[in-house]
Amino acid sequence: MSEPSASPVIAFDDFLKVDIRVGTVTRAEPFAQARKPAIRLWIDFGPEIGVKKSSARITVHYTPGELVGRQVAAVVNFPARQIGPVMSQVLTLGFPDENGEVVLVAPDLKLPDGGRLF
Repeated sequence: MSEPSASPVIAFDDFLKVDIRVGTVTRAEPFAQARKPAIRLWIDFGPEIGVKKSSARITVHYTPGELVGRQVAAVVNFPARQIGPVMSQVLTLGFPDENGEVVLVAPDLKLPDGGRLF
């Protein structure tokens, strides 16, 4: 897989518009209604944001059972998106492995839920 070229340069203020937070997966289950294999996630972003739902195509490297209790990073200020019968409220973040499969972004240490990336 070839690496994509760098994106255009943006202003720092543009970066600040993207609200990326850390949260803990409190519930995860297979998402059978999705067109491509996916897992539904309920992620707790702390008292300010609360629990939000996400649909993530992460079935190659993760099972629902091992995701509960894991911290992940997600964009919390995109508009909700309809994925099959479910409204996905946040975009859970990951990078592609050598085969293009998603590997989740996660902190090295346990952090307070809702912490913002800077």
